[in-house]
Amino acid sequence: MKALVTGATGFVGGAVARALVKTGIEVRVLSRKGADLQNLAGLPVEQVDGDLRNPESLRRALTGCRQLYHVAAHYALWAKDPSIFYDINVTGTRTLLEAAREVGIERTVYCSTIGAIGLPLGGGPGTEETPVSLEQMAGHYKRSKYLAEQEVLKLAREQAKATGAKVEVVNDPFEAVEGAQAVYTDVWASMGFEAE
Repeated sequence: MKALVTGATGFVGGAVARALVKTGIEVRVLSRKGADLQNLAGLPVEQVDGDLRNPESLRRALTGCRQLYHVAAHYALWAKDPSIFYDINVTGTRTLLEAAREVGIERTVYCSTIGAIGLPLGGGPGTEETPVSLEQMAGHYKRSKYLAEQEVLKLAREQAKATGAKVEVVNDPFEAVEGAQAVYTDVWASMGFEAE
């Protein structure tokens, strides 16, 4: 089985790719042309150039895969032109999931962010079930990830009705890959940090 992983040049996406490889899944990673691939050094993955803003590159990357792990996002605290957050995180996510549907991806795992989880009115930690609205999202990153998550949930409902294909939204992508937490802990430790 082959899976496409977006965002594998980053910390979380790289750990997801490592976990998939460790479980025996053949991994293809999508990265922008000229991206720093150091995070993938020594990992037996197929690298393909592409961009979430280029639908044809997404279809090419997805062709031949059965699963998609979408971990990529534009993350920054600020941008001179905030439209980049929405172009990549919202429109790019929608375009990727539409391409996944077109090529027949059987399982999609979308990595959201804890920033898109609501906070209870009385205080305390929120969960995926805590009501949340766009107005509660501070900053373009959180707003764009919240909007992307709404797009993913909408497309997931449509896809489930049409094809039965599975789409999952997770705030911890390691919940979706067996044995991934151990890989994450190993990567964290290799960087000199103690994992919790």
